[in-house]
Amino acid sequence: MKKIGRSSQLWSVILAGGDGVRMQPMIQQWLGKPKPKQYCTFVGTRSMFQHTVDRALRLTEPERTITVIARSHEPEAWSQLDGRVCGKVLVQPKNCGTGPGIFLPLTYIRAKEKNGTVVIYPSDHFIYPEDRFLEIVELAGWIVERMPHRPILLGAPADRLEVEYGWILPDEVHSVVDGYRLSTVDRFLEKPNVIQARQALAANGMWNMLVLVTKIETIWSLGWKYFPEMMVLFERLEKVIGTSEESTVLNAIYGVMPNKDFSFDLLQHAPRRMMALELNGVLWSDWG
Repeated sequence: MKKIGRSSQLWSVILAGGDGVRMQPMIQQWLGKPKPKQYCTFVGTRSMFQHTVDRALRLTEPERTITVIARSHEPEAWSQLDGRVCGKVLVQPKNCGTGPGIFLPLTYIRAKEKNGTVVIYPSDHFIYPEDRFLEIVELAGWIVERMPHRPILLGAPADRLEVEYGWILPDEVHSVVDGYRLSTVDRFLEKPNVIQARQALAANGMWNMLVLVTKIETIWSLGWKYFPEMMVLFERLEKVIGTSEESTVLNAIYGVMPNKDFSFDLLQHAPRRMMALELNGVLWSDWG
């Protein structure tokens, strides 16, 4: 397929609102101050957040790119975005987990384009080479246009026992597209114990990168199935986007927003709705 160019069909969402609690002791010792891991420069000259923004902008126009940050991270985030034309930046009033973190930007996209296709990127990943990764993301977008009711998660081939990652347990190979295996999903494992991780590795499990490519309405319907109390709030917000009430309603709904984890509370309940595309030939690591 090898295209890599900005698409008029795709949207990008960059998730940068997490606090990275688990790595904070190490970062505090390293920098002498707390800093969310996505804003740290572990190698090279750019933070993982900046790498993610730059990758996303290779596939989508700025006006089709949404970045989600936390209110407490604003000074760092704006500093790192300086000089980048990166589209809309949404500031979450508070961190309520990855469920709201994902569905907040989807609300803004849905207000403009209900039939859109979106790529969701966590911002704390090391990925190399980027060209090949983006080719696979483009391929996933191409597949989703042809299979609109099946969200696709990218899975990194597992080469060792790992208890800190989420796992995708594939069911059957659906097809091989451009040399990449597309599989149905048997189940998801989030942070397994040693025995479960060993079994997942033996079963050719993949690490769940949580890079998701999906039609907006498909994932929206799953949100209603598993997070109805949250979706009511976001549909309330959708009605006032672009009006003078938007900011007031955003703050109001986050005052009562439930804390939801996208992996635990949605993916683990809906494996049969998902597909997994294996990320061959790319080095990937979730840093912490």
